[in-house]
Amino acid sequence: MFDISLATVEAVLPFIVVGFAAQMIDGALGMAFGVINNTLLVSFLGLSPAVASASVHAVETFTTAASGTSHILHKNVNWKLFRRLVIPGVIGGVLGAYVLSNLDASVAKPFVMAYLASIGLYLLYRAWRGRVEPREPKIIEPLGLVGGFLDAAGGGGWGPVVTSNLLVQGASPRSTIGTVNTSEFFLTATISATFIATMGFAAFTLQTVGLLIGGLIAAPFGGLLAKRVPARLLMGLVGVLLTVTSAYTIWSAVMK
Repeated sequence: MFDISLATVEAVLPFIVVGFAAQMIDGALGMAFGVINNTLLVSFLGLSPAVASASVHAVETFTTAASGTSHILHKNVNWKLFRRLVIPGVIGGVLGAYVLSNLDASVAKPFVMAYLASIGLYLLYRAWRGRVEPREPKIIEPLGLVGGFLDAAGGGGWGPVVTSNLLVQGASPRSTIGTVNTSEFFLTATISATFIATMGFAAFTLQTVGLLIGGLIAAPFGGLLAKRVPARLLMGLVGVLLTVTSAYTIWSAVMK
């Protein structure tokens, strides 16, 4: 556990800013809170992947509750899709947290990121082409299982994997982002409980507090942004974010 005596404004403020920015992006586009914060904690602060993932998921338990409430209030949630995502996502999350707590799952990460980068480029193409016709997605439960596993094992991935693949299948950007954000609460709560059971409370650091404060401040605005931004622009922004973050992760892995 962190020492409260060290919790100075100067030490916590950078993490509040990062948590705020990451949650604004995540709430509006359905992804990136875990990716941004795990990149910061692992690449720049030297935390182990397991500790970083546990820290971020502890924060996300609270931010996803606030963000999900915002999306529900703005009527951005497809409840049929929600029911089909939650249970497979939770199962995958438990398996992924167990694997990361006991094994090194970083070997597969560059390959997953290469796949997500290609999805991002495809979404950019669809947005540029100007056709965003909503269709009913077909592959949902396997997507939830894989997304939950990668989110826990890779320190972030529920949004990039699930949101992007549902959009590729033709799901409405607004309802997809709202549904994925809302269902993520149950995933992160389960993953956090699994990490606590396997690692204890060692992952809860000063950085966790800063990310939590910033994330909670930003969380209520995500549902409003997803509701107001046009579908074509939303898809384009998701494509840009997915491509850039995936490319950075691949580059970091290659340069090690």
